[in-house]
Amino acid sequence: MNDTTTARRRLPRAARTAAIVGALAALLAVSGCAPTFLNPQQPVSTPTGEEVDAELEPFYTQVLKWERCGDGMGCTTAKAPLDWSDPAAGETELAFVRHVATGDRIGSLLVNPGGPGGSGYDMIMDSLDFAVGQPLQERFDVVGFDPRGVGRSDGVACYEAPEMDEYLYGITPGERGSDEWIANSEAIERDFGQACSDQTGELLANVDTESAARDLDLMRAILGDEKLNYLGYSYGTYLGATFADLYPDKVGRLVLDGAIDPAASGSEVSQTQAIGFENALRSYLEYCLAGSECPFDGTVDEAADEIGRLLASVDQSPLRGTDGRLVGADALVTAIIYPLYSADSWQYLSDMFESVMFGDADMALSFADGYNGRSEDGTYLDNSTEAFSAVNCLDYTSQSDVAVMRAEAATLAEVAPIIGPYFGFGDLGCINWPYQGDRERVELHAAGADPILVIGTTGDPATPYEWAVRLADQLESGALVSYEGEGHTAYNKSNQCVNNAVESYLIDGTVPASDPKC
Repeated sequence: MNDTTTARRRLPRAARTAAIVGALAALLAVSGCAPTFLNPQQPVSTPTGEEVDAELEPFYTQVLKWERCGDGMGCTTAKAPLDWSDPAAGETELAFVRHVATGDRIGSLLVNPGGPGGSGYDMIMDSLDFAVGQPLQERFDVVGFDPRGVGRSDGVACYEAPEMDEYLYGITPGERGSDEWIANSEAIERDFGQACSDQTGELLANVDTESAARDLDLMRAILGDEKLNYLGYSYGTYLGATFADLYPDKVGRLVLDGAIDPAASGSEVSQTQAIGFENALRSYLEYCLAGSECPFDGTVDEAADEIGRLLASVDQSPLRGTDGRLVGADALVTAIIYPLYSADSWQYLSDMFESVMFGDADMALSFADGYNGRSEDGTYLDNSTEAFSAVNCLDYTSQSDVAVMRAEAATLAEVAPIIGPYFGFGDLGCINWPYQGDRERVELHAAGADPILVIGTTGDPATPYEWAVRLADQLESGALVSYEGEGHTAYNKSNQCVNNAVESYLIDGTVPASDPKC
């Protein structure tokens, strides 16, 4: 999550992948029914009226007024303190979208797709059926929101599209890991951070996860819910666990799918993710070599070595696309990772590898563009890259010792020989960021909270299964549900066993007596 190149911009793309798949599904569905709008009895949301500190009362007494938007949904905004430690210092705006329960309503269900930097607003607006199943749509007002710094909320802003192209696809001069390369990387990151500070202002110092978790409590209250019901994917699990640790008495029913270990340091995250993607790549190669149209021959080890040589080749001599952009090793790793999030996309990865082997950069660029949210016209769909950097640099501490960075990079190359060499030197981004994180990574226990459901997928490359096991163990009331399969996150995209566990818990409060091992 904290790498200067592709690793630093990894998790938000899972959210975008979900939105794309859901949007395509919606376009393919044919219906003669006119969309239904908000329940006319719910044009406004009445806050809970709970007692809070006087300085927070103006925020907790806001009345949300919903306006028509999208396909039968409602949209609104609310104000949150810019700085929760000083609520009088200013405000920041949060954006919501809501699909009203179609049946016997339980309450609100807030959904976060991950990142940090993923848009919950877009996920619910564009791909509701992908985000949550029909049973949850029937019983809950499903609420998507953009956390502070993200999307339609007051957002982090940095570069215009041409500058973002150079930042994401440019080739850093010098041999990877050399003094020259490190100096140039630092200059690139320093310029990016300065642009973010210039364009974003004071908000940039206040987009950390603890502040976003306090926003969650505010959202809960002004939506009129005594306790929070929440579905968080990927990074959204850390956001949800942070909320639970801050407000254990306000925990309703929380599902944390594709869990992050809150206690893992930045270097531990890089190493675990490198191993996770390496394992996913090898699983892809097993699938590929068992088929008839695989671009590789021989064993999995031999095919993996060939990918390693391919990456080393473009690291030294990048390929040029028809639009003039270059594909170096970092862009190619991004292109490889994009389809590894879902086994359903592995067939396309074979096509991409074959094109690169023949010297064609365009398909790799299109995959990297999909991951980075870049449109065919060269514009960017959202600010998830900027928000990802801003949140992570506040959430993790960094160190500036280059010798330590080199030692960690060597370890990454050892434990993940194909992917690992391109995951190193993550601290270079954040030590040159305008605001430094000072919060230590610690276990979150949420002592006294009602049961919390934690879901882990055994073959998840982005948030490896072991993190879900750790989080379920850390949380005093954590209950683990394992999905034995591939892909990033499991609810509504794996099997009925997982879906039943999640929906029975959220709707009926039923907690599995033991891990169902779906």
